[in-house]
Amino acid sequence: MQSSIPKSKGDRIFTVCNYIFLSLLILSVLYPLIYVVSASFSSADAVASGRVWLWPVDFSLEGYKAVFDYNMIWTGYANSLFYMVVGTSINVALTILAAYPLSRRDFRGRGIFMFLFVFTMMFNGGLIPTYLLVRDLGMLNTRWALIIPNAMAVFNVIITMTYFRSVIPKEVLESAQLDGCNDFKFLLKIVLPLSAPIIAVISLFYAVGHWNQYFSALIYLRDTDLFPLQLVLRNILIQSEIDPSMISDIGNYQKNVGLRELLKYALIVVASLPVLIIYPFVQKYFVKGVMIGSLKG
Repeated sequence: MQSSIPKSKGDRIFTVCNYIFLSLLILSVLYPLIYVVSASFSSADAVASGRVWLWPVDFSLEGYKAVFDYNMIWTGYANSLFYMVVGTSINVALTILAAYPLSRRDFRGRGIFMFLFVFTMMFNGGLIPTYLLVRDLGMLNTRWALIIPNAMAVFNVIITMTYFRSVIPKEVLESAQLDGCNDFKFLLKIVLPLSAPIIAVISLFYAVGHWNQYFSALIYLRDTDLFPLQLVLRNILIQSEIDPSMISDIGNYQKNVGLRELLKYALIVVASLPVLIIYPFVQKYFVKGVMIGSLKG
């Protein structure tokens, strides 16, 4: 067995500094998350008085009980799930249908279409023209206003296109064509099964985008029954629009303030759960898909 090369004093100092820096970086990221979770499981009085620092104080589920007793939270959850599932399905389908032809060297006019895609990535009409377009299409105050305008991201098309070029050899296409396979069958039977990593990656990108969106809903939606969860969360966190039914059993102002603060942390945890649940299932594809998709074809 070969002995390892001894490190110099400078290398050891550099390694120690790296560990210290990375540890501080991890703490700066983890502490806010730990604080939010701990505050959500603490009592309203402990949160209002600032006694929560790291661990829950006076353990309580009062915040979560108030959250789940609030009907708008369930409505927002259902709406966000709809936007995420339907929107992501449309996004992934359109992205694949755009990326696959662009990945083919024999596709005539590929450069022109690629230019048009990239042009829209660099320049857009702006907020007001987009709003006018959505209005003229009759999508204001409808679910489609949050799905159709952002139905495809050019960045994801480029990543997916590069992945197809890198992973699907042209010899496979030639062999399939000799066997009488048409383009649609080749895409469905060969390309998609070999593209699980990149499909998982772009699905995660789109799903997180749909789950976290609130600005488009703020602009296009007026009916509260269509509000996604993030917009409901915004109304509570920023505007403090808490339904009286959530705090009807609280007798004094101080406890109302404490419960309002407690609700903020409980809502943040509740709103983050779906993404935290989804990520472990696609994490194994994430690095592979992004690395291969980011390479130049």
